[in-house]
Amino acid sequence: MATRRIVLATRNRGKVPELQRILAESLPHEVEVVTLADVAPDAPDVVENGATFEANSLLKARAACELTGLSAIADDSGLCVDVMGGAPGIFSARWSGGLVDSQGQGPGVAKDADNNALLLAQLADVPDDARGAHFACVMSYVDPDGTEITERGEMHGSVLREPQGENGFGYDPIFAVRSGELAEAGFTPVRGPVSSAELPAEVKNRVSHRGKATRTLAQRLSERG
Repeated sequence: MATRRIVLATRNRGKVPELQRILAESLPHEVEVVTLADVAPDAPDVVENGATFEANSLLKARAACELTGLSAIADDSGLCVDVMGGAPGIFSARWSGGLVDSQGQGPGVAKDADNNALLLAQLADVPDDARGAHFACVMSYVDPDGTEITERGEMHGSVLREPQGENGFGYDPIFAVRSGELAEAGFTPVRGPVSSAELPAEVKNRVSHRGKATRTLAQRLSERG
């Protein structure tokens, strides 16, 4: 059987290996997952002007499908803090807006640190029992025949008072994963709380919002054949 290609519509270097691992475990072997960097390195950025994770995820998947002629998978995700009414939400990746960019390096690791620093400052006076939050992710699949599928995943926990851990990206270092979710994954911390940036990759893939949404989407794709 000929290999079918699906393009991941993201340039986020933190997301790519994570998504490829999860999809490789879930999709049939005859499916090859490639990235925009592989098939369309000069692809223009998509304006994410949707009002929801679902809308932005579909915008990116549709654009990648139209540009490459391949089936496309895209995600939109973010951190939703209860006491902030669900913010940063869809604005998570650009929460600091460049206003706190002391490094002058723009997007990337420095931007993650700026976003984290701003959010921690905004929550400085919020007590520990009111720092509940969750990560949300919507994965979208679009193929050239017009089929569109979306799936949502969430990971619940709370916002720490300072970063912990060296793995992951984005808000991972300041997000403490709910102990019940870790227990369901068979992971017992030697101490607590444990941030998303401290989890082994295989555990994070099982409990993360992105892992949950991706596995559910991959299962639906596998059922379609």
